[in-house]
Amino acid sequence: MRSLRLQQSITLSPNAVPRPARRSGNLGDAIFAAACHAAGGFVLLLLGGIIIELFIGGLPAFRAFGLPFIWSTEWDPVQEVFGAGVSIYGTIVTAVLAILLAVPVAFGVAFYLTELAPPWLRRPVGTAVELLAAVPSIIYGMWGFFLIAPLMAQHVQPAVIDSIGEWPLIGELFQGPPFGTGIFTAALILAIMILPFIAATMRDVFEQVPAVYKESAYGLGCTTWEVMKGVVLPYTRVSVAGGIMLGLGRALGETMAVTFVIGNANRISSSLFGPGNTIASVVALEFGESETGSLKLSALLALGFILFVLSFVVLALSRWLLRSRIKG
Repeated sequence: MRSLRLQQSITLSPNAVPRPARRSGNLGDAIFAAACHAAGGFVLLLLGGIIIELFIGGLPAFRAFGLPFIWSTEWDPVQEVFGAGVSIYGTIVTAVLAILLAVPVAFGVAFYLTELAPPWLRRPVGTAVELLAAVPSIIYGMWGFFLIAPLMAQHVQPAVIDSIGEWPLIGELFQGPPFGTGIFTAALILAIMILPFIAATMRDVFEQVPAVYKESAYGLGCTTWEVMKGVVLPYTRVSVAGGIMLGLGRALGETMAVTFVIGNANRISSSLFGPGNTIASVVALEFGESETGSLKLSALLALGFILFVLSFVVLALSRWLLRSRIKG
């Protein structure tokens, strides 16, 4: 009888491999699993606590000004009239401009390090790029204020105003007095700050492409750029998009570097050379002067809540884009 059952089991699963019996009641596994669950739950609780605290703190401002608080451009602490429109505009414009300026340079750096640079030069240049990410933001702000802003005021902005400023349609974006500080200067500093994050991500994912794919393309007679465009970028597009979104999230919440060079004026200028502000710069400048329980403090906390929601929307959009590309 036993031999018959053994023969049936062998017939039903000829390739079956005997598995070791699970040990039940392992205290170490239970503790490790509980610690992992606790860590994940703590992150959710912390995130929820921040959102709830910002919303509760900003609730008096939302009640006082209603939904128009989001697009109102008034900010008058004397009359206690506050609006987030200028700050939201400055935050979005500087972040988008920073991405437009940083991504091409970051791609060039990653392309050079992975395809063109000699082996003895790749490590020093790669280390230098990574070290840029470790520079404190206030150093970037001071450097931008004392070096980049005067350079923009004396050389760059006058030349651009005299040339591109005369063009129809887009010329209005490059007009006005050349103060040096403004939206474009802040975006330039942000681009330099997020450049190492995007470049390092691109370099790492480019190096993960299997060598046989690139060698096959070279064997077919493709040039280096054709290999990059037809093999490397399609293989790594999801990770590249994730690195760009990482840089965008970094640009949205930057504070001190932007505060130094954006001009800190509460108005929306049609020119990119005009002054402005961002949510982070307004909070950094005026939080210390706000009294506890005042409407101004509530407005600043409401700005923080809006920035949190804005960052969450950007992150959710990036995850949706990445998921759609993965499915494609």
